Amino acid sequence: MNQNFKKATTEYNAETITVLEGLEPVRKRPGMYIGSTSSIGLHHLIWEVADNSFDEVMADYADMVEISLLPDNLVEISDNGRGIPVDIHKTTGVSALETVMTKLHAGGKFGGNTYKISGGLHGVGVSVVNALSSYLKATVYRNGEIWEQEYQYGKPLNPVKKIGQTDSNKHGTTITFRPDATIFDTIEFKWGTILDHCRQQAYLTKGVTVKLHDRRPGHRHKDYNFYFEGGIKSYIKNLNRNNQVKNKTIFYAEKEINNVKIELALQYNDGYNEIILAFANNIINTEGGTHIIGFRSALTRVLNNYARSKGLLKDKEENLTGDDVREGLVAIISVKLTNPQFEGQTKSKLGNAEVKGYVEQVCSETLGAFLEEHPKDAEQIINKCLLSAQARVAARTARTAILRKSALEGATLPGKLADCSSHRAEECELFIVEGDSAGGSAKQGRDRRFQAILPLRGKILNVERARLDKMLENNEIKNIVIALGTNIDDQFDITKLRYHRIIIMTDADVDGAHIRTLLLTLFFRHFNPLVTGGYLYIAQPPLYQIKKGNSIFYAYSDEEKDKIINDLGSNNANIINDEAAESKIEPDEAIQNKGLAKVHIQRYKGLGEMNPEQLWQTTMKPDCRILKQVTVEDAAMANEVFEMLMGDEVMPRKNFIQTHASKVINLDV
Repeated sequence: MNQNFKKATTEYNAETITVLEGLEPVRKRPGMYIGSTSSIGLHHLIWEVADNSFDEVMADYADMVEISLLPDNLVEISDNGRGIPVDIHKTTGVSALETVMTKLHAGGKFGGNTYKISGGLHGVGVSVVNALSSYLKATVYRNGEIWEQEYQYGKPLNPVKKIGQTDSNKHGTTITFRPDATIFDTIEFKWGTILDHCRQQAYLTKGVTVKLHDRRPGHRHKDYNFYFEGGIKSYIKNLNRNNQVKNKTIFYAEKEINNVKIELALQYNDGYNEIILAFANNIINTEGGTHIIGFRSALTRVLNNYARSKGLLKDKEENLTGDDVREGLVAIISVKLTNPQFEGQTKSKLGNAEVKGYVEQVCSETLGAFLEEHPKDAEQIINKCLLSAQARVAARTARTAILRKSALEGATLPGKLADCSSHRAEECELFIVEGDSAGGSAKQGRDRRFQAILPLRGKILNVERARLDKMLENNEIKNIVIALGTNIDDQFDITKLRYHRIIIMTDADVDGAHIRTLLLTLFFRHFNPLVTGGYLYIAQPPLYQIKKGNSIFYAYSDEEKDKIINDLGSNNANIINDEAAESKIEPDEAIQNKGLAKVHIQRYKGLGEMNPEQLWQTTMKPDCRILKQVTVEDAAMANEVFEMLMGDEVMPRKNFIQTHASKVINLDV
């Protein structure tokens, strides 16, 4: 027996065990229940309450959900469902409403009969929102009566009470809450995020009307109504609205097997990327699950069988692979089931084994029939897949030729890469830098122990318009692939990643923004796990250097510049813009301010204007720099933005620029 344990300095007994009562665990560890206390977690509060309303819709007890952003950081969410019961709960001895609002794992989703289908699986949704709100009010309309209860920090301020009568036809629940500012990083809700989420829910729930209102002071009042008769077919049409589609007729199937309702829809476009959105009980499963496995298996098999039967695939030709049949595919899989098994509270992956077989069966039966009934659409789909197969062979050849002697197989790294001395990936970072000039400064200013520099020459290829074989002919992309060590696309292996921080560092001008967008497109499309895993960052170099006497300050925005100048007690008469050909100070003003030290302002046009020490101090030194981590809250929306900004269609991009041009400040051309 090991005798080297240290003797405990304090007693360890029953009294040392802390038991958190009621909703205290939520306030103590909010991240366990809503993922984080960032903006993402903040919006999760709305989703938790709204999920209960959508559950009423899916159970056919409601057809309207309404969300309003109100003054004083309040959010109001209403539905016209049955209304939370208000009678006394036998076990708790208090109103069922108070029980639902104050007890974890309390709700109508555990008994098995109230909801056949629900999104709020764990029953913690509304009680967690209550715990993380400084104020919450629940109003219930049932049987011609209005009931209400208010809470602070999850605790009731008063018993549930009847506050009036109403029309007997009025029924439903209204939850009004204010997030606790002491828990969340911000309590400012993003209108666009709410809009996108609710639009998605309206697509997934046929027959529901979703109403949205923004009534916050300082915000332009906005009202939106969503109603989509076509459901996920309308969703597919929207996702492909900026693309040239292959099958004009959208494939759609709906069937129920053993109380599992399955909806499938798909359409191909002429692009190279795959979008498969999977949902279980209207909850998006970002990590997939058994429904996606079943769908992909059936899709590959059905298309191969059809291609063989029609002679489009010859006897000697290889079968189409899964990658071949998914290029340019836009598909939605939505399943609704009684007892979903999710991995984790965030429900990002569906685990029900039986769903795989059900989805596979539905897809096999209905997609095969669709191809027979729509021969022109079927031919377009198969031809698209055959082109993808040819490109796959070409890409494999190109990748083998290019990467054979690369770092992926233990040989030399790119010549332009200034690598770091450490081999511990978790502490290493790679700066991808625009231009040789900035690259030279970065190489001289860096900490060689853990910082590597890879300069880029010019703009990389726009990968939104190119297949892998063409991409790998581009030297800059090839160098990035080799430097990262992970390989790319279907050969990607994150365990071989050589740097756990990949930092894009470009100039603060139009060209720099374009290069940054090209790199973001590359990572989103071909190194997606680096984005979703939080490995990708954008460096924030300063916009201005401000000097007064021997003191030097750096400003990263115009607001920060103005504040520094104001703090220095300067005025227009003693400010010199170093970019100007000569001082704008009039002679008499110069005499008047003779005793004042001049303030010199330099606007950096590019990273190359900074010497190595300045670049290190402002942009690369870990305890001084500002890095923005690249995250994706909504994969479908991100995909749409990349397609619109980087795709072939000009008009959507032109419309976007015209719409948002007024928001651009300090545009350097």
